[in-house]
Amino acid sequence: MFRNIYGLDLGTYEIKVFDKKRDYIWKEKNVIARKDKDFLYAAGDEAWIMFEKAPENIEVLFPMQGGAIAKFNDMQCLLESLLKKERLFYGGAEYLVAVPTDVTEVEKRAFYDLVYHSAARAKTVRIAERGIVDALGFGINVNRTDGIFIVNMGGGSTEISILAHGGMVMNRLMKLGGEHLDQAIQNLVRHHMDFLIGRRTAEMLRQDFGIFEDATCTTINVSGRNLRTGIPQHRDIPVSMVRAAMKDPLKECVSEIVAMFERTPPTVRTGIEKNGICLTGGLANLKELSTYMEESTGLTVKTTSRPELCVVEGLQKIIQDKRVYRELTYSLLDGEYKWFR
Repeated sequence: MFRNIYGLDLGTYEIKVFDKKRDYIWKEKNVIARKDKDFLYAAGDEAWIMFEKAPENIEVLFPMQGGAIAKFNDMQCLLESLLKKERLFYGGAEYLVAVPTDVTEVEKRAFYDLVYHSAARAKTVRIAERGIVDALGFGINVNRTDGIFIVNMGGGSTEISILAHGGMVMNRLMKLGGEHLDQAIQNLVRHHMDFLIGRRTAEMLRQDFGIFEDATCTTINVSGRNLRTGIPQHRDIPVSMVRAAMKDPLKECVSEIVAMFERTPPTVRTGIEKNGICLTGGLANLKELSTYMEESTGLTVKTTSRPELCVVEGLQKIIQDKRVYRELTYSLLDGEYKWFR
């Protein structure tokens, strides 16, 4: 393989890319800003800076929702903008895209068409199942492990995968991620305090307070708008309120994890009991989340120092090993592609 190969992890809030020729991983926010509903004003990190701060004639959009492409044209504009921005992309390169398993055939095809018909001028586009890629990035030998339980908690979705001997046993994509925790915090603060805070403020509260770690402070002073007077002001938000808001979404996620584990075949289940749960995705950085999941599921929960990069690092390992590249990737144009039969 003499041409360059790129690995793409298209997350709901971040795009992560591995460049084989430069042996380098870079990432940008998955967001665009349109002016007057038509003109592309900014993309990536530049558009993210404008989120909740843009004037009325500029709309900040997230093309991905729940782990799938929700706005194809906006996503294509974003990808083409990032390809031209400071990145040395070469025409005729190969692209490997990590795609969730539990999506419709149309949604899977959208990932392929997004890259193949973009300014990347791709020679070929190959697909890899994200659950398997995630396990590789975690450092697991997927072909020789009896039972692997991967829980990828991202910004807009949570993907739960059970693997065994290099194949997918069960998979579930939940429309629940960091944004839903942030919305729950916003709603509870508005309901109990008549105080409106932005999503970025809610995210800051979530990250600072965590699940149940002993906090250095019991409140955080944030800016927002008093809903009774309509006047902007600062208020102290208590840690108890933030954690109470996150309780129900996290409980829903844990319930799905336990339900899937109970449906797992006995031989695979034995391996999972020995290996535990591998927690990945950006939400895995939430303080004491792994401890909470251990107590809620009864299984050992492990994570890495950079869980948000597990998928793109898994793509890196696949691209750098020709044998693994042939075994774990496929093209939608292949005759052996069974999903479209």
